[in-house]
Amino acid sequence: MFGRDPSPRDPVTRELPVVVATMTRRHLKAVQAIEAQVSPRPWSLDLFRSELAQSEASRAWFVARRGGAVVGFAGIMLIVDDGHVTNVAVDPSCRRQGIASHLMLPLCRAAIDRGALNLTLEVRASNTGAHALYRRFGFAPAGVRAGYYPASSHGPAEDALIMWVHDVDGHEFAARLAALETELEVAVS
Repeated sequence: MFGRDPSPRDPVTRELPVVVATMTRRHLKAVQAIEAQVSPRPWSLDLFRSELAQSEASRAWFVARRGGAVVGFAGIMLIVDDGHVTNVAVDPSCRRQGIASHLMLPLCRAAIDRGALNLTLEVRASNTGAHALYRRFGFAPAGVRAGYYPASSHGPAEDALIMWVHDVDGHEFAARLAALETELEVAVS
């Protein structure tokens, strides 16, 4: 790692702790590179810039870094008292390492701090790994959006599972987040 940017693919980097920080414009190049790898219809740089320019009261965006390298990101949009998780992505070389969980914690906290009572999201019906992640955070299936994800070079059209967690301002959800924070030994900068 001497004199070069760390890479999430380096074995040494993979051993470093995950640190979550508020996303800024300086992270966008790395964020967009991850987005291009994981999404059949990647968000544009302008869309990410627009999200970051939105009122802090209505949006929250975070990046996960390991050894200085951005390895994931997540965002939430607040509408009245609901928080809508808009995007969660992890560098494919870093999946199944708890990075999405590290991102979901401050995302949930930010939504609660901004007055959210409930959280919702859509996730590919076939993405069972993400379903398990969201269930850890108390999300439960509530419906399906047929054909939500259009066909692309990444695969055929697919339904989205709609998931919700309610009463996120209550003691039960606070205890769930506290237990997850302890389990993950979260570092936030």
